Amino acid sequence: MVSPAAKSPYSGYRFPAEVISQTVWLYFRFPLSLRMVEEMLAARGIVVSHETVRQWALKFGQEFANRIRRRLPCSGDKWHLDEVAIKIAGVKHWLWRAVDQAGMVLDVLVQSRRDKRAAKRLLRKLLKRQCRAPRVMITDKLPSYGAAKRELIPSVEHRQHKGLNNRAENSHQPLRRRERQMKRFKSARHVQRFLSAHDQIANLFHLRRDHITASEHRAARARRFQVWADVSEVTAAA
Repeated sequence: MVSPAAKSPYSGYRFPAEVISQTVWLYFRFPLSLRMVEEMLAARGIVVSHETVRQWALKFGQEFANRIRRRLPCSGDKWHLDEVAIKIAGVKHWLWRAVDQAGMVLDVLVQSRRDKRAAKRLLRKLLKRQCRAPRVMITDKLPSYGAAKRELIPSVEHRQHKGLNNRAENSHQPLRRRERQMKRFKSARHVQRFLSAHDQIANLFHLRRDHITASEHRAARARRFQVWADVSEVTAAA
């Protein structure tokens, strides 16, 4: 029989689970560089290098994100799709992103092209991950979306209007902030790997403040912190 200690993802690490969990949360939750996280920990008497922060983010970030994805409620039935240009090692790439009507990120895909083939890859990935087609698909006026939609989900309603797609366009803003802090991304794989963890953690703490009281907001935030404690296998703060 395997002991509980052997099952812990933190087994063999010098620092306790609470420190590693807090470090990973800081790095993915806020637009902080590795050295900024290192300094914030040092202010609390925790001496780790920025390379250690990077290794912890690589080791635990995606695992925590996968657990969060399984716990979050089902996404909405209205998909907002958009693409934005990013520079990777001086070469233009396109980050394709899909969010639902509540602003929850459904998926992202980094590609070197902005054509029908690229749009089809995004839709296929979404359909596989969501296990269903949307009720409505909203995009800007890029023809590639319409061409891909006609082949893969012809019966879905498609609305093409730049003004309707602010939800997807606004979801690019955290990426831009991180891009500045990280001095640009090193490779397409780097972007994809980082955002795969970042967006799910952001989804967990995506709390809308409209139509709720301050006490309701604090209660919702406390529930999200409890989920984070569960997925990172630490004791929630009282």
